[in-house]
Amino acid sequence: MSEIASTPQAVSLGRRIRRFMSDQPLVPLVILLVLLVVLLQILRPGIVNERWIANTVKFAIPLAILAGCQTMTMLTGGIDLSVSTVATMSAFIMASLASAYHPATAIAIALIPALLIGVANGIGIGIFRVHPLIMTLGTSLIGTGFLQVYQRTVISTGTKIPDFLTWLGTGLTYGFPNALLLFVPVAALIIFTLNRTGFGRLLYAVGDNEKATRLSGVIYSQVIIALYVVSSLLAGVAGFLYVGLIKAPSSLSLAEPLLLPSVAAAVVGGTSIFGGRGGYAGTIVGALILTVLTTLLTILQMPEGSRRILFGAIVLLVTAAYLRIVEDR
Repeated sequence: MSEIASTPQAVSLGRRIRRFMSDQPLVPLVILLVLLVVLLQILRPGIVNERWIANTVKFAIPLAILAGCQTMTMLTGGIDLSVSTVATMSAFIMASLASAYHPATAIAIALIPALLIGVANGIGIGIFRVHPLIMTLGTSLIGTGFLQVYQRTVISTGTKIPDFLTWLGTGLTYGFPNALLLFVPVAALIIFTLNRTGFGRLLYAVGDNEKATRLSGVIYSQVIIALYVVSSLLAGVAGFLYVGLIKAPSSLSLAEPLLLPSVAAAVVGGTSIFGGRGGYAGTIVGALILTVLTTLLTILQMPEGSRRILFGAIVLLVTAAYLRIVEDR
């Protein structure tokens, strides 16, 4: 009887698949990306070529940077709903100042509101314990109102996109998007920070068990303030790149359509909205998946409202799948 009791039970195929997806999240993501590209090629033969790949990467990069903001904040169990507003503010303020100041000066000034919003988010969440959803939503609304007031004061000056941002956002060098010159160092820095630095380990620790982190001597408020400042500054950089890509500096809703996809890209990439689990490499693949999916939906002539419904459904389904995997383990 003891021999029967000690015999290990066979693990079901479904459980082994879920275990594999949990241990190697990049593999199923890459498979899904390839399947979407194949489906796109079937629906529109000849669309997948070097030019299409370059354009897909160009549009995926600003989304991936904003999704990086979501990834880092989600690791602590938070979220940053102000990133799209910060990106729009930074881009519009920079474009409104570029005609009168040197582009470097215009960029530096445009990052000041991003810095202020990041500090406000960090203080509200880290010190006053406001829920990240509420805090970042509030600062997003304040930022939108500020931008509308600011537009009225500079409406006669016009806007201008610096040439190097246009080159960076739309240009190609030997078939590769110039935006990679910015994105590759940014992505490498985020991945290195999360995997190889004390600050990155603190983000995982706070999201995994905040109480234990506090008892170990970590000053929670300092970690959160630094996190949201970094998130806002990255959002500002994404705004500069995005305005150079789409060349619409006067739009007050420039990056707003990227908010929900940035959350979806982080979740699809394997980052838990409950904190303590995830990584930026998966988020990059998630951004590529959503960009290819957007192209696919455009070919199918799906309206914008339906796309938003789909992105919301993706967040819900992936979150449910994540919970199932965690419970199984």
